Amino acid sequence: MAQQTVGMVGLGIMGSAMSANLARAGFRVLGYDVVPRRRAELGRSGGVASRSPREVAKRANILITSLPSADALSHTAAELSLSARRGAIIIETSTLPIAAKEAAREVLAKRGVILLDCPLSGTGAQARLKDLIIYVSGKHTAYRKTVPVLQGFTRANYYVGPFGAGSKMKFVANLLVAIHNVAAAEAMVLGIKAGLDPALVLKVVSDGAGSSRMFQVRGPMMVKGDYSDATMKNEVWQKDMTIIADFARKLDCPTPLFAAAAPIYNAAMAMGLGKEDTGAVCAVLEQMAGSPRKRRKPPRG
Repeated sequence: MAQQTVGMVGLGIMGSAMSANLARAGFRVLGYDVVPRRRAELGRSGGVASRSPREVAKRANILITSLPSADALSHTAAELSLSARRGAIIIETSTLPIAAKEAAREVLAKRGVILLDCPLSGTGAQARLKDLIIYVSGKHTAYRKTVPVLQGFTRANYYVGPFGAGSKMKFVANLLVAIHNVAAAEAMVLGIKAGLDPALVLKVVSDGAGSSRMFQVRGPMMVKGDYSDATMKNEVWQKDMTIIADFARKLDCPTPLFAAAAPIYNAAMAMGLGKEDTGAVCAVLEQMAGSPRKRRKPPRG
């Protein structure tokens, strides 16, 4: 059986992890990113770097996009529409406003290309371990064709309904992530200020009813007080927070706990922690508690 080629446009934290897992699963991964260093890293992880999104589209019937902004999706959709094969399927995994994805879908449909709205649940660290969940929405027949590819980089895939339902599910999931991350930090800081060993707090609480996935995933960073190995940067998370808040506002849906968590992330930005992991909300709360530990200086730039 010939090796199936999968295209990947966007090789950041998530895209690079997905590409590496697909290569390990036996797919030929052809990828592109605007950053040359990321294209070089793709080659080291078993993929093949491409010179443009158009080149990726010419050589793959199934593509994955992992992009940082609505503008990036708009530009990529325009590029792919110039050379994608009729009947090609694009698995769009970014967290973006639904309107931006609808616009991209319309552009691609003119070429006969199917766009699926498929956000991911999981951090960059989870992506590296193939511990992702994907929420697929759009044409069900297209979803069925992509299942073998989805299984190459996710732990589980769920078809959740018509186009846009995937993003709605992602907004619900990320609302919980935003709250649970701050809650984990708040609990950790309480333990630290009470004189408990942070490593012991993580070990014991993780095994009980008070645990959460965010406590387990970001707790180790909070124990060390080092957030430099970012699986979701604070500056990128600001985009997600804005999208969720706008979505809830349009539905007139109250989100009091989410609203209470938002200023803590804003404070992390004000402290110069934009490029560090969102687990750095623990450093914010430590400072508020008057018991900041010595920690690595945040990166410049």
